Formats: sequence, structure tokens, C-alpha cells
Amino acid sequence: MKRTRGRVVDVITLDEFDRRLASGVRSLAGWRVTGLDLRSRGPALASVVVEQSLFLNCTFTPAVEEAVRRRGAVVVPRVPHVPLDTFRSALYSPRELYDTIDYADSLDARTYAWSRGEPSQDDALAQALHDHSIDTALETWVEGRSIVGVMGGHELHRGSAAYADAAHLGRLLAASFTVATGGGPGAMEAANLGAFLSAAPSSGLDSALAALGAVPTFERDIEAWADAAFEVIDAHSPGVESLGIPTWHYGHEPPNPFATAIAKYVRNATREAILLEVCNAGIVFLPGAGGTVQEIFQDACENYYADESSLAPMVLVGVTHWTSSVPAWPLLSALAAGRAMEGHVHLVDTVDEAMELLKPGG
Repeated sequence: MKRTRGRVVDVITLDEFDRRLASGVRSLAGWRVTGLDLRSRGPALASVVVEQSLFLNCTFTPAVEEAVRRRGAVVVPRVPHVPLDTFRSALYSPRELYDTIDYADSLDARTYAWSRGEPSQDDALAQALHDHSIDTALETWVEGRSIVGVMGGHELHRGSAAYADAAHLGRLLAASFTVATGGGPGAMEAANLGAFLSAAPSSGLDSALAALGAVPTFERDIEAWADAAFEVIDAHSPGVESLGIPTWHYGHEPPNPFATAIAKYVRNATREAILLEVCNAGIVFLPGAGGTVQEIFQDACENYYADESSLAPMVLVGVTHWTSSVPAWPLLSALAAGRAMEGHVHLVDTVDEAMELLKPGG
């Protein structure tokens, strides 16, 4: 796979590397080569100009690495002793993060434990490089997609009526849009679940909700919680694609496996900004607390200063919740009054009403 951005050429497979050189390329200026084993490509590299090229996490023989550095290439090795691949070329799959039987030994858990430490200079560099690589991979993944975000509380339990409603919303949205969430448990998981099963008969979602209800929360046993999800996934694969954008900042909340593509960040500030940015067709805010309120007003701030052409709907679901329990709506509606965003901000009581506002032509 290759991506070309202006004069930058991303090369992430040996087949692509070999094909380009075989086509007669004489200079690698502008190339960004990531994660390749080039130990057998010494003669090929010697035959081309490597000045102004960049090699990230590539493997060379010592002599070839010295030669390409001397001839003007920039070689950036993987940062040692960190669990993350700092030069990823794709988003995570659920199985990559849950890569062991015991969650405590998984890539997800090991990365969270590492991220909680006092970062050294190398650790900080690794975190920045990793999150940049996720940015790049996510940019490719979202291209050409119409994306609606679903935000909501992580404490929502499987088996509850509100969880079923969030799954129903994900199912409805996925018929017209790509669904994106914060990638965690609760309402986020439910929306990704509904999207994943949106091409299956409604009975498939009903049976999945019943099966998942046997393990309502991750808090007592993450392995059992994740296993229940993977059993549903295995029964209904491949499922419909959706996106999760979680963060190791909240690493005590495991990522939900129903998001088929996971853009997991180390830094939460980056993650929050990107999560809202990719939702180009609007955001539904289900009942939630601190994190959801933050997302409402972070999105509102962007819309407050935007012109009409840049606006997308904000739909808050739960009249009592957003006017009384957590009264975000009065402030949001006051901010919107008289602004271009005013007609794009809505408060409804059901997910079906939310869907009516968001569906094409709604």
C-alpha cells in the first residue's frame, strides 16, 4: 500500500519498494519508508540517490545503514524498550489490542502501564511518534466517509434499556453513515455494536444484546467482558465497519471490540480534538457526565466560531438528563442563540428522533 501526498511518498511494503525501484526510480527524495526489513536491499539502495529520504523503523545491515546515512538519508530507528510500534501504518484492530488470553499481559494493558510512568525523553518521543502515526493512518481511513459521532457515558451497563437504545441508534446510523465513538465501554460500545450488526437481521442484534447482558460490565472481569464481545463478533463477522477513538489516558477503561478500526492515542488532548474533528456529519450526545459534557462544549466552541458551511448537527438525547440532571442544554442553547449554529443544535428525547434529524434529507 502506498500513499502519495504532494512530494511525499509513503512506502510501507517491500512489494511497493521493489516495484517502484524496478520502474526506474533513480532518487528516493521525498520517500518515507516505514517498517521494512531492507537487509537484503543493499545493492538496490546503492543504485539510487537517497538524499532527502526518510527511513522509519527500518532494518538494515550495519554497513548499509551507515552508507545511507552518509549519503544523506535520515534513519530513525524504533525507540527501544517501549511496547508501542511508534511508526504504525494502520489503525489497530481489536485483536491487536487484545492479543493475549490474560488481559493484564495484552498490548493494551502493557501500554497503559507504561504510559502511567514518569516519561523519559525517549518515552515522550515514542508517545509523540506513535500518536503522529495514528493521525496519519486515521486520515487515510476517514477519507471519503460521512461520519456521525456517538458520545455518551462509559458507565452504561450491558443489559440496560439505555444500552439497547444506544445500540439501536448505532444500527440506524450505520445505514447511511460511518459511526464513530470514543471507543470505550458503555454507550460507546453499544453504538459500535449496533453499527457492527447493522447489516444483520434485527434478531441478530437482539440475540447479541441478550448474550452481552450476561457480563454487564468490565469492572469485575475484563477477560469475561471482552470474551463475550468476541463471541458475538465471531458469530457475525465480518460485520459493518465503524471507528473507535479511545485513549490510554483512560486506560482503566478497556477499548470495546466492536469498533472494527481503533485509533488509540496516548495523549487524551489530541484524541479529543481528533474525535470531534472526524465527525463531519454530526454528533449525537447520549446521556453522560464529565467526559461527554467536555465533548459537547468543545464541539460547541468550534461551531460557535464557524460559518454556516462548516457546521454539522449537534443532537443531545435525553431532555430530563440535559436540562435537569446535567443541565448542559440551557447553556448550549444560550450560546447558540443568534449564531449560525443555532439551527444545528437540537434536544430530543429518543434515538429515533435523533435519527430523523441526522438522516439524509432530515
